[in-house]
Amino acid sequence: MIELNDITKTYRMGEVDITVLSGVSLRIQKGELVAIMGPSGSGKSTVMNILGCLDRPTSGSYRFENQEVSALTDDELASIRNVKIGFVFQTFNLLPRFTALKNVEVPLIYSGVPAKLRRERAMPMLQQVGLSERMHHKPTELSGGQQQRVAIARALVNHPPLLLADEPTGNLDSRSGDEILKLLVGLNREGVTIVIVTHDQNVAERCNRTIMVKDGQILSDRVRA
Repeated sequence: MIELNDITKTYRMGEVDITVLSGVSLRIQKGELVAIMGPSGSGKSTVMNILGCLDRPTSGSYRFENQEVSALTDDELASIRNVKIGFVFQTFNLLPRFTALKNVEVPLIYSGVPAKLRRERAMPMLQQVGLSERMHHKPTELSGGQQQRVAIARALVNHPPLLLADEPTGNLDSRSGDEILKLLVGLNREGVTIVIVTHDQNVAERCNRTIMVKDGQILSDRVRA
């Protein structure tokens, strides 16, 4: 599904070039549950941004579903982000004036799906994450764990083959975090490929594979037996 070959990423800071990634190569197969770990500033979030087509590498090759990403236009990249990749963030990124149901509908709005069909597709996703009784509540009326469930439902509403989660339990208490992890593991068992960026060893231990990033390079790549 994913193939990175010799990826570098350099940012221009004033008159200085800062290299964040240096020769990163990895493959992720369909159906894997992968943790990307590393200290702050290691480059793990940059890897995530490149995987999610949110940022372009300075050099190297990124192939997603056998398609060379660097050859795609901005509109084509936007389409991949909306249809092929679901995103879950530490800060939930929900729209405060929208109900849970309306938040889940947002990707469908961008896809041009009619209102009636949006509702028909969004409601089962909220049911899947255990929020069928809270779908008409706004984010301020939901706990942190419930807000993250809404974010996961939103990420999955277009049935993307890939889910990218950036510190999905970072703003949650241990109990809520464990519930979110169980939900992600369950989704992976149903066939969703999931990549989680995390600094939490407990999160990584729930994944089948852990990639350690340090100083912009892959330090280790371990598959759990």
